[in-house]
Amino acid sequence: MSGRHGPAEALEALRAHQRQTEALAQIAGRLSWDQETVMPRGAAEQRSEEMAAIEAVLHARRADPRIGEWLEAIGDEGLDARTRAELRLVRRAHARATRVPERLAAEIARVTSVAQGVWADARRDEDVGAFLPTLAEVVRLKRDEAAALAGEGSLYDALLDDYEPGIDQEWLSALFGRMRPRLVALRERVLEAAASVPLPKGTFPPEAQTELARACATAFGYDWTRGRLDFSVHPFSSGSGDDVRITTRIAADDPFNCIYSTIHETGHACYEQGIDRAYRLTPLGRGVSMGVHESQSRIYENQMGRGRGFTGWLFDEMRGRFGDFGISDRDVFYRAVNRVATGYIRTEADEVHYNLHVLLRFDLERDLIEGRLDVADLETAWNERFERDFGRKVDRPSNGVLQDVHWSVGLFGYFPTYTLGNVYAGCLWKALRAEVADVDDALAAGDPSPATAWLREKVQRHGALLEPVDLVTQATGSVPGEGPLLDYLEEKFLDLYG
Repeated sequence: MSGRHGPAEALEALRAHQRQTEALAQIAGRLSWDQETVMPRGAAEQRSEEMAAIEAVLHARRADPRIGEWLEAIGDEGLDARTRAELRLVRRAHARATRVPERLAAEIARVTSVAQGVWADARRDEDVGAFLPTLAEVVRLKRDEAAALAGEGSLYDALLDDYEPGIDQEWLSALFGRMRPRLVALRERVLEAAASVPLPKGTFPPEAQTELARACATAFGYDWTRGRLDFSVHPFSSGSGDDVRITTRIAADDPFNCIYSTIHETGHACYEQGIDRAYRLTPLGRGVSMGVHESQSRIYENQMGRGRGFTGWLFDEMRGRFGDFGISDRDVFYRAVNRVATGYIRTEADEVHYNLHVLLRFDLERDLIEGRLDVADLETAWNERFERDFGRKVDRPSNGVLQDVHWSVGLFGYFPTYTLGNVYAGCLWKALRAEVADVDDALAAGDPSPATAWLREKVQRHGALLEPVDLVTQATGSVPGEGPLLDYLEEKFLDLYG
Protein backbone atom coordinates (compact mmCIF):
# COMPACT_ATOMS: atom_id res chain seq x y z
CA MET A 1 0.00 0.00 0.00
CA SER A 2 2.73 2.47 0.95
CA GLY A 3 4.54 1.77 -2.30
CA ARG A 4 1.46 2.62 -4.39
CA HIS A 5 0.27 5.73 -2.54
CA GLY A 6 1.96 9.04 -1.94
CA PRO A 7 1.54 10.89 1.37
CA ALA A 8 -1.51 12.89 0.22
CA GLU A 9 -3.37 9.83 -1.10
CA ALA A 10 -2.53 7.83 2.02
CA LEU A 11 -3.80 10.63 4.27
CA GLU A 12 -7.04 10.84 2.28
CA ALA A 13 -7.55 7.06 2.52
CA LEU A 14 -6.80 7.06 6.26
CA ARG A 15 -9.23 9.91 6.93
CA ALA A 16 -12.01 8.21 4.96
CA HIS A 17 -11.45 4.98 6.89
CA GLN A 18 -11.37 6.84 10.20
CA ARG A 19 -14.54 8.79 9.42
CA GLN A 20 -16.50 5.56 9.02
CA THR A 21 -14.96 4.16 12.20
CA GLU A 22 -15.98 7.27 14.16
CA ALA A 23 -19.52 7.06 12.75
CA LEU A 24 -19.83 3.42 13.82
CA ALA A 25 -18.53 4.33 17.28
CA GLN A 26 -21.30 6.93 17.56
CA ILE A 27 -23.84 4.21 16.68
CA ALA A 28 -22.40 1.99 19.42
CA GLY A 29 -22.75 4.88 21.84
CA ARG A 30 -26.37 5.33 20.83
CA LEU A 31 -27.02 1.65 21.62
CA SER A 32 -25.63 2.23 25.11
CA TRP A 33 -27.76 5.34 25.56
CA ASP A 34 -30.85 3.39 24.50
CA GLN A 35 -30.00 0.57 26.92
CA GLU A 36 -29.86 2.93 29.89
CA THR A 37 -32.98 4.95 29.02
CA VAL A 38 -35.73 3.28 27.00
CA MET A 39 -34.71 -0.27 26.05
CA PRO A 40 -37.22 -2.91 27.23
CA ARG A 41 -35.75 -5.06 30.00
CA GLY A 42 -36.37 -8.23 28.06
CA ALA A 43 -34.00 -7.09 25.31
CA ALA A 44 -30.85 -7.29 27.46
CA GLU A 45 -29.52 -10.58 26.12
CA GLN A 46 -30.06 -9.62 22.48
CA ARG A 47 -28.54 -6.18 23.10
CA SER A 48 -25.40 -7.82 24.49
CA GLU A 49 -24.99 -9.71 21.22
CA GLU A 50 -25.55 -6.51 19.24
CA MET A 51 -22.94 -4.69 21.30
CA ALA A 52 -20.45 -7.53 20.87
CA ALA A 53 -21.03 -7.54 17.11
CA ILE A 54 -20.46 -3.83 16.63
CA GLU A 55 -17.43 -3.89 18.94
CA ALA A 56 -15.92 -6.67 16.81
CA VAL A 57 -16.39 -4.50 13.72
CA LEU A 58 -14.87 -1.45 15.43
CA HIS A 59 -11.93 -3.45 16.75
CA ALA A 60 -11.20 -4.87 13.29
CA ARG A 61 -11.28 -1.40 11.76
CA ARG A 62 -8.97 0.04 14.43
CA ALA A 63 -6.54 -2.86 14.05
CA ASP A 64 -6.70 -2.86 10.24
CA PRO A 65 -3.12 -3.43 8.96
CA ARG A 66 -3.70 -0.83 6.26
CA ILE A 67 -3.58 1.84 9.00
CA GLY A 68 0.08 1.05 9.63
CA GLU A 69 0.78 1.19 5.90
CA TRP A 70 -1.01 4.51 5.50
CA LEU A 71 0.84 5.98 8.48
CA GLU A 72 4.17 4.87 7.03
CA ALA A 73 3.30 6.40 3.65
CA ILE A 74 2.20 9.70 5.21
CA GLY A 75 5.40 10.11 7.24
CA ASP A 76 6.10 13.07 9.51
CA GLU A 77 7.30 15.78 7.16
CA GLY A 78 5.42 19.00 6.43
CA LEU A 79 2.31 18.20 8.48
CA ASP A 80 0.19 20.90 10.09
CA ALA A 81 -0.75 20.79 13.78
CA ARG A 82 -4.18 19.33 13.12
CA THR A 83 -2.86 16.46 11.00
CA ARG A 84 -0.10 15.67 13.50
CA ALA A 85 -2.70 15.48 16.27
CA GLU A 86 -4.98 13.24 14.19
CA LEU A 87 -2.13 10.87 13.42
CA ARG A 88 -1.04 10.78 17.06
CA LEU A 89 -4.50 9.64 18.10
CA VAL A 90 -4.83 7.14 15.25
CA ARG A 91 -1.45 5.61 16.16
CA ARG A 92 -2.48 5.30 19.80
CA ALA A 93 -5.81 3.64 18.98
CA HIS A 94 -4.18 1.35 16.40
CA ALA A 95 -1.47 0.27 18.85
CA ARG A 96 -4.03 -0.56 21.52
CA ALA A 97 -6.30 -2.41 19.10
CA THR A 98 -3.51 -4.55 17.68
CA ARG A 99 -2.50 -5.67 21.18
CA VAL A 100 -6.00 -6.72 22.28
CA PRO A 101 -7.42 -9.78 20.48
CA GLU A 102 -10.69 -9.13 18.66
CA ARG A 103 -12.30 -12.05 20.50
CA LEU A 104 -11.47 -10.44 23.87
CA ALA A 105 -12.75 -6.99 22.82
CA ALA A 106 -16.07 -8.49 21.67
CA GLU A 107 -16.41 -10.58 24.83
CA ILE A 108 -15.84 -7.55 27.04
CA ALA A 109 -18.57 -5.69 25.14
CA ARG A 110 -20.98 -8.63 25.47
CA VAL A 111 -20.35 -9.30 29.17
CA THR A 112 -20.44 -5.66 30.27
CA SER A 113 -23.71 -5.13 28.39
CA VAL A 114 -25.27 -7.98 30.40
CA ALA A 115 -23.54 -6.89 33.60
CA GLN A 116 -25.16 -3.48 33.49
CA GLY A 117 -28.62 -5.04 33.82
CA VAL A 118 -27.43 -7.46 36.52
CA TRP A 119 -26.02 -4.53 38.50
CA ALA A 120 -29.25 -2.53 38.16
CA ASP A 121 -31.33 -5.46 39.44
CA ALA A 122 -28.92 -6.18 42.30
CA ARG A 123 -28.91 -2.51 43.30
CA ARG A 124 -32.72 -2.45 43.30
CA ASP A 125 -32.88 -5.65 45.38
CA GLU A 126 -29.97 -4.72 47.71
CA ASP A 127 -28.35 -8.04 46.77
CA VAL A 128 -24.57 -7.87 46.41
CA GLY A 129 -24.33 -11.64 46.04
CA ALA A 130 -26.40 -11.52 42.86
CA PHE A 131 -23.87 -9.18 41.25
CA LEU A 132 -20.48 -10.44 42.41
CA PRO A 133 -20.17 -13.45 40.04
CA THR A 134 -20.81 -11.17 37.06
CA LEU A 135 -18.42 -8.55 38.42
CA ALA A 136 -15.76 -11.23 38.84
CA GLU A 137 -16.12 -12.07 35.15
CA VAL A 138 -15.82 -8.39 34.20
CA VAL A 139 -12.68 -8.01 36.34
CA ARG A 140 -11.15 -11.14 34.80
CA LEU A 141 -11.74 -9.83 31.28
CA LYS A 142 -10.40 -6.36 32.09
CA ARG A 143 -7.29 -7.87 33.65
CA ASP A 144 -6.79 -9.88 30.44
CA GLU A 145 -7.17 -6.69 28.44
CA ALA A 146 -4.73 -4.85 30.70
CA ALA A 147 -2.19 -7.67 30.40
CA ALA A 148 -2.41 -7.50 26.61
CA LEU A 149 -1.81 -3.74 26.71
CA ALA A 150 0.73 -3.45 29.51
CA GLY A 151 3.49 -5.80 28.43
CA GLU A 152 5.89 -5.63 31.37
CA GLY A 153 4.19 -2.56 32.80
CA SER A 154 1.41 -1.97 35.32
CA LEU A 155 -1.99 -3.48 34.58
CA TYR A 156 -3.81 -0.54 36.13
CA ASP A 157 -1.75 2.05 34.24
CA ALA A 158 -2.65 0.31 30.98
CA LEU A 159 -6.36 0.81 31.70
CA LEU A 160 -5.92 4.33 33.09
CA ASP A 161 -4.25 5.41 29.85
CA ASP A 162 -7.53 4.83 28.01
CA TYR A 163 -9.18 7.63 30.02
CA GLU A 164 -6.31 10.00 30.85
CA PRO A 165 -3.36 9.69 28.45
CA GLY A 166 -0.02 10.62 29.94
CA ILE A 167 -1.05 10.08 33.56
CA ASP A 168 -0.05 7.07 35.67
CA GLN A 169 -0.98 5.79 39.12
CA GLU A 170 2.31 6.91 40.66
CA TRP A 171 1.59 10.53 39.65
CA LEU A 172 -2.02 10.21 40.81
CA SER A 173 -1.03 8.69 44.14
CA ALA A 174 1.31 11.60 44.80
CA LEU A 175 -1.39 14.12 43.84
CA PHE A 176 -4.01 12.43 46.02
CA GLY A 177 -1.52 12.12 48.86
CA ARG A 178 -1.01 15.89 48.82
CA MET A 179 -4.75 16.55 48.64
CA ARG A 180 -5.97 14.23 51.38
CA PRO A 181 -4.58 16.08 54.46
CA ARG A 182 -6.09 19.43 53.44
CA LEU A 183 -9.41 17.82 52.47
CA VAL A 184 -9.64 15.94 55.78
CA ALA A 185 -8.68 19.05 57.78
CA LEU A 186 -11.30 21.14 55.94
CA ARG A 187 -13.94 18.44 56.48
CA GLU A 188 -13.21 18.35 60.22
CA ARG A 189 -13.33 22.14 60.61
CA VAL A 190 -16.63 22.40 58.74
CA LEU A 191 -18.31 19.54 60.58
CA GLU A 192 -17.11 20.91 63.93
CA ALA A 193 -18.98 24.11 63.15
CA ALA A 194 -22.19 22.06 63.35
CA ALA A 195 -24.13 24.77 61.56
CA SER A 196 -27.81 24.08 60.99
CA VAL A 197 -28.81 24.43 57.34
CA PRO A 198 -32.44 24.05 56.24
CA LEU A 199 -33.30 21.85 53.28
CA PRO A 200 -36.15 22.19 50.78
CA LYS A 201 -39.45 20.98 52.22
CA GLY A 202 -42.48 19.61 50.46
CA THR A 203 -42.93 17.69 47.26
CA PHE A 204 -41.67 18.81 43.91
CA PRO A 205 -43.65 17.38 40.98
CA PRO A 206 -41.52 15.59 38.36
CA GLU A 207 -42.90 17.73 35.54
CA ALA A 208 -41.95 20.96 37.31
CA GLN A 209 -38.49 19.62 38.19
CA THR A 210 -37.93 18.61 34.58
CA GLU A 211 -39.03 22.02 33.37
CA LEU A 212 -36.59 23.74 35.73
CA ALA A 213 -33.80 21.34 34.77
CA ARG A 214 -34.36 22.19 31.11
CA ALA A 215 -34.26 25.90 31.95
CA CYS A 216 -30.91 25.43 33.70
CA ALA A 217 -29.49 23.48 30.76
CA THR A 218 -30.66 26.23 28.42
CA ALA A 219 -29.07 28.91 30.60
CA PHE A 220 -25.73 27.08 30.46
CA GLY A 221 -25.84 26.95 26.66
CA TYR A 222 -27.08 23.46 25.84
CA ASP A 223 -28.20 23.31 22.20
CA TRP A 224 -31.56 21.50 22.15
CA THR A 225 -31.53 21.19 18.37
CA ARG A 226 -28.60 18.79 18.83
CA GLY A 227 -29.61 17.17 22.11
CA ARG A 228 -32.35 15.85 24.38
CA LEU A 229 -33.01 15.16 28.08
CA ASP A 230 -34.07 11.73 29.34
CA PHE A 231 -34.01 9.80 32.62
CA SER A 232 -31.73 7.04 33.90
CA VAL A 233 -30.67 5.41 37.18
CA HIS A 234 -27.24 7.02 36.89
CA PRO A 235 -27.21 10.39 35.02
CA PHE A 236 -24.85 10.56 32.05
CA SER A 237 -24.04 12.36 28.80
CA SER A 238 -23.68 10.53 25.50
CA GLY A 239 -22.54 11.37 21.98
CA SER A 240 -20.60 14.13 20.25
CA GLY A 241 -20.93 16.57 17.40
CA ASP A 242 -24.53 17.05 16.33
CA ASP A 243 -26.12 14.42 18.62
CA VAL A 244 -25.25 14.93 22.28
CA ARG A 245 -27.79 13.61 24.79
CA ILE A 246 -28.07 13.99 28.55
CA THR A 247 -30.01 12.21 31.26
CA THR A 248 -31.02 13.12 34.79
CA ARG A 249 -33.02 11.59 37.62
CA ILE A 250 -35.93 12.73 39.78
CA ALA A 251 -36.38 12.53 43.55
CA ALA A 252 -39.79 13.83 44.59
CA ASP A 253 -38.49 15.39 47.84
CA ASP A 254 -35.07 16.56 46.62
CA PRO A 255 -35.08 18.94 43.63
CA PHE A 256 -31.35 19.62 44.01
CA ASN A 257 -30.65 16.07 42.81
CA CYS A 258 -32.32 16.70 39.47
CA ILE A 259 -31.11 20.27 39.04
CA TYR A 260 -27.45 19.66 39.72
CA SER A 261 -27.30 16.31 37.93
CA THR A 262 -28.64 18.14 34.90
CA ILE A 263 -26.19 21.03 35.16
CA HIS A 264 -23.34 18.55 35.59
CA GLU A 265 -24.29 16.58 32.48
CA THR A 266 -24.85 19.84 30.61
CA GLY A 267 -21.19 20.64 31.23
CA HIS A 268 -20.19 17.37 29.59
CA ALA A 269 -22.59 17.93 26.71
CA CYS A 270 -21.56 21.54 26.07
CA TYR A 271 -17.96 20.39 25.82
CA GLU A 272 -18.92 17.99 23.02
CA GLN A 273 -21.22 20.51 21.33
CA GLY A 274 -18.53 23.20 21.56
CA ILE A 275 -15.84 21.30 19.67
CA ASP A 276 -14.84 22.85 16.35
CA ARG A 277 -17.35 21.54 13.80
CA ALA A 278 -14.52 20.84 11.35
CA TYR A 279 -13.45 18.02 13.69
CA ARG A 280 -16.74 16.07 13.51
CA LEU A 281 -16.27 12.33 12.88
CA THR A 282 -12.49 12.62 13.22
CA PRO A 283 -10.28 11.55 16.15
CA LEU A 284 -10.22 15.22 17.22
CA GLY A 285 -14.01 15.50 17.43
CA ARG A 286 -14.42 14.42 21.06
CA GLY A 287 -13.20 15.42 24.50
CA VAL A 288 -9.48 14.83 24.91
CA SER A 289 -9.74 12.90 28.19
CA MET A 290 -12.18 12.08 30.95
CA GLY A 291 -10.29 14.37 33.34
CA VAL A 292 -10.76 17.36 31.04
CA HIS A 293 -14.35 16.27 30.41
CA GLU A 294 -14.99 16.18 34.14
CA SER A 295 -13.44 19.62 34.54
CA GLN A 296 -16.22 21.02 32.38
CA SER A 297 -19.05 19.24 34.19
CA ARG A 298 -17.68 20.14 37.61
CA ILE A 299 -17.01 23.80 36.84
CA TYR A 300 -20.55 24.12 35.44
CA GLU A 301 -22.07 22.36 38.45
CA ASN A 302 -19.95 23.75 41.28
CA GLN A 303 -17.95 26.90 40.67
CA MET A 304 -20.75 28.36 38.56
CA GLY A 305 -23.92 26.44 39.48
CA ARG A 306 -23.33 26.42 43.25
CA GLY A 307 -21.80 29.89 43.40
CA ARG A 308 -23.49 32.70 45.28
CA GLY A 309 -24.51 34.51 42.10
CA PHE A 310 -26.24 31.69 40.23
CA THR A 311 -27.91 30.27 43.35
CA GLY A 312 -29.60 33.64 43.83
CA TRP A 313 -31.14 33.34 40.37
CA LEU A 314 -32.04 29.70 41.01
CA PHE A 315 -33.76 30.59 44.30
CA ASP A 316 -36.03 33.02 42.48
CA GLU A 317 -36.77 30.40 39.81
CA MET A 318 -37.71 27.81 42.43
CA ARG A 319 -39.94 30.23 44.32
CA GLY A 320 -41.70 31.05 41.08
CA ARG A 321 -42.23 27.40 40.15
CA PHE A 322 -42.76 25.73 43.55
CA GLY A 323 -43.92 28.53 45.82
CA ASP A 324 -42.72 28.49 49.44
CA PHE A 325 -40.41 25.49 49.86
CA GLY A 326 -39.12 26.16 53.35
CA ILE A 327 -36.10 28.35 52.56
CA SER A 328 -36.50 32.02 53.33
CA ASP A 329 -34.01 33.95 51.19
CA ARG A 330 -31.09 33.80 48.80
CA ASP A 331 -28.39 33.62 51.46
CA VAL A 332 -30.03 30.70 53.22
CA PHE A 333 -30.58 29.03 49.85
CA TYR A 334 -26.86 29.43 49.03
CA ARG A 335 -25.99 27.66 52.28
CA ALA A 336 -28.53 24.94 51.57
CA VAL A 337 -27.15 24.25 48.10
CA ASN A 338 -23.64 24.01 49.59
CA ARG A 339 -24.59 22.12 52.74
CA VAL A 340 -21.77 19.90 53.98
CA ALA A 341 -22.85 16.56 55.43
CA THR A 342 -21.39 13.10 55.54
CA GLY A 343 -23.33 11.00 53.07
CA TYR A 344 -23.07 7.69 51.27
CA ILE A 345 -23.60 8.68 47.64
CA ARG A 346 -20.72 10.08 45.59
CA THR A 347 -22.91 11.82 43.01
CA GLU A 348 -24.81 13.62 45.77
CA ALA A 349 -21.72 14.50 47.82
CA ASP A 350 -20.85 18.10 48.65
CA GLU A 351 -17.61 19.56 47.33
CA VAL A 352 -15.77 18.95 50.61
CA HIS A 353 -16.50 15.21 50.67
CA TYR A 354 -16.62 14.42 46.96
CA ASN A 355 -12.94 13.75 46.35
CA LEU A 356 -12.72 11.48 49.40
CA HIS A 357 -15.32 9.26 47.71
CA VAL A 358 -13.17 9.14 44.57
CA LEU A 359 -9.99 8.33 46.47
CA LEU A 360 -11.75 5.34 48.07
CA ARG A 361 -12.75 3.95 44.68
CA PHE A 362 -9.32 4.58 43.16
CA ASP A 363 -7.61 2.48 45.81
CA LEU A 364 -10.16 -0.35 45.62
CA GLU A 365 -10.29 -0.66 41.84
CA ARG A 366 -6.51 -0.50 41.58
CA ASP A 367 -6.24 -3.37 44.04
CA LEU A 368 -8.85 -5.37 42.09
CA ILE A 369 -6.97 -5.00 38.80
CA GLU A 370 -3.52 -5.53 40.30
CA GLY A 371 -4.73 -8.72 42.05
CA ARG A 372 -4.40 -7.48 45.63
CA LEU A 373 -8.16 -7.65 46.30
CA ASP A 374 -10.59 -10.45 45.40
CA VAL A 375 -14.06 -9.56 44.16
CA ALA A 376 -15.50 -11.76 46.93
CA ASP A 377 -13.91 -9.44 49.52
CA LEU A 378 -14.88 -6.17 47.82
CA GLU A 379 -17.95 -5.35 49.89
CA THR A 380 -16.10 -5.86 53.16
CA ALA A 381 -13.16 -3.78 51.95
CA TRP A 382 -15.52 -1.02 50.81
CA ASN A 383 -17.45 -0.92 54.08
CA GLU A 384 -14.31 -0.89 56.24
CA ARG A 385 -12.71 1.86 54.18
CA PHE A 386 -15.89 3.95 54.11
CA GLU A 387 -16.27 3.79 57.89
CA ARG A 388 -12.62 4.75 58.34
CA ASP A 389 -12.83 7.71 55.92
CA PHE A 390 -16.34 8.97 56.70
CA GLY A 391 -17.03 7.81 60.23
CA ARG A 392 -20.26 5.99 59.32
CA LYS A 393 -21.22 2.39 58.72
CA VAL A 394 -22.71 1.59 55.30
CA ASP A 395 -26.38 0.82 55.92
CA ARG A 396 -27.23 -0.98 52.66
CA PRO A 397 -25.47 -2.03 49.43
CA SER A 398 -27.13 0.62 47.25
CA ASN A 399 -25.44 3.18 49.50
CA GLY A 400 -22.17 1.28 49.28
CA VAL A 401 -20.53 -0.97 46.76
CA LEU A 402 -23.57 -1.12 44.45
CA GLN A 403 -24.09 2.63 44.05
CA ASP A 404 -21.99 3.24 40.91
CA VAL A 405 -22.49 1.74 37.45
CA HIS A 406 -18.84 2.05 36.40
CA TRP A 407 -17.41 -1.32 37.41
CA SER A 408 -20.32 -3.24 35.91
CA VAL A 409 -19.57 -1.74 32.48
CA GLY A 410 -15.82 -2.25 32.82
CA LEU A 411 -14.73 1.35 33.40
CA PHE A 412 -11.66 0.51 35.49
CA GLY A 413 -9.26 3.46 35.50
CA TYR A 414 -12.12 5.94 35.16
CA PHE A 415 -12.74 6.95 38.80
CA PRO A 416 -9.52 8.93 39.42
CA THR A 417 -10.40 11.19 36.50
CA TYR A 418 -13.26 12.60 38.58
CA THR A 419 -10.84 14.14 41.06
CA LEU A 420 -8.41 15.04 38.30
CA GLY A 421 -11.33 16.89 36.68
CA ASN A 422 -11.86 18.83 39.91
CA VAL A 423 -8.18 19.73 39.94
CA TYR A 424 -8.34 20.96 36.34
CA ALA A 425 -11.56 22.86 37.13
CA GLY A 426 -9.85 24.63 40.03
CA CYS A 427 -7.08 25.80 37.72
CA LEU A 428 -9.50 26.89 35.01
CA TRP A 429 -11.75 28.77 37.44
CA LYS A 430 -8.81 30.74 38.82
CA ALA A 431 -7.74 31.75 35.31
CA LEU A 432 -11.31 32.46 34.18
CA ARG A 433 -11.99 34.80 37.09
CA ALA A 434 -8.79 36.67 36.38
CA GLU A 435 -9.79 37.24 32.74
CA VAL A 436 -13.62 37.61 32.80
CA ALA A 437 -14.48 40.72 34.77
CA ASP A 438 -18.28 40.49 34.79
CA VAL A 439 -18.65 36.78 35.56
CA ASP A 440 -20.27 37.20 39.00
CA ASP A 441 -22.82 39.79 37.87
CA ALA A 442 -23.76 37.70 34.85
CA LEU A 443 -24.23 34.55 36.92
CA ALA A 444 -26.43 36.47 39.37
CA ALA A 445 -28.65 37.35 36.42
CA GLY A 446 -28.89 33.69 35.41
CA ASP A 447 -26.48 34.23 32.53
CA PRO A 448 -23.39 31.98 32.62
CA SER A 449 -22.50 32.88 29.00
CA PRO A 450 -19.42 35.04 29.77
CA ALA A 451 -17.91 32.11 31.66
CA THR A 452 -19.05 29.42 29.23
CA ALA A 453 -17.77 31.46 26.27
CA TRP A 454 -14.33 31.59 27.91
CA LEU A 455 -14.39 27.83 28.45
CA ARG A 456 -15.49 27.21 24.89
CA GLU A 457 -12.65 29.34 23.54
CA LYS A 458 -9.94 28.07 25.90
CA VAL A 459 -10.92 24.39 26.22
CA GLN A 460 -13.95 23.06 24.40
CA ARG A 461 -13.38 24.09 20.79
CA HIS A 462 -10.00 22.30 20.69
CA GLY A 463 -11.49 18.82 21.14
CA ALA A 464 -8.62 16.34 21.27
CA LEU A 465 -6.14 18.59 19.43
CA LEU A 466 -3.82 18.87 22.46
CA GLU A 467 -2.85 16.40 25.17
CA PRO A 468 -4.81 16.93 28.43
CA VAL A 469 -2.12 18.58 30.55
CA ASP A 470 -0.97 20.69 27.59
CA LEU A 471 -4.54 21.89 27.00
CA VAL A 472 -5.05 22.98 30.62
CA THR A 473 -1.59 24.55 30.74
CA GLN A 474 -2.29 26.55 27.57
CA ALA A 475 -5.70 27.66 28.91
CA THR A 476 -4.43 28.76 32.32
CA GLY A 477 -0.79 29.66 31.78
CA SER A 478 0.35 27.19 34.45
CA VAL A 479 0.93 23.46 34.76
CA PRO A 480 -2.12 22.05 36.58
CA GLY A 481 -1.84 21.24 40.27
CA GLU A 482 -4.08 20.83 43.31
CA GLY A 483 -3.43 24.27 44.84
CA PRO A 484 -6.16 26.33 43.11
CA LEU A 485 -8.84 23.72 43.86
CA LEU A 486 -7.97 23.42 47.54
CA ASP A 487 -7.67 27.19 47.91
CA TYR A 488 -11.12 27.60 46.34
CA LEU A 489 -12.68 24.96 48.63
CA GLU A 490 -11.14 26.41 51.78
CA GLU A 491 -12.10 30.00 50.92
CA LYS A 492 -15.67 29.03 50.06
CA PHE A 493 -16.50 26.65 52.89
CA LEU A 494 -14.63 28.32 55.72
CA ASP A 495 -16.54 31.47 54.81
CA LEU A 496 -19.84 29.57 54.67
CA TYR A 497 -19.24 27.86 58.00
CA GLY A 498 -17.61 30.72 59.81
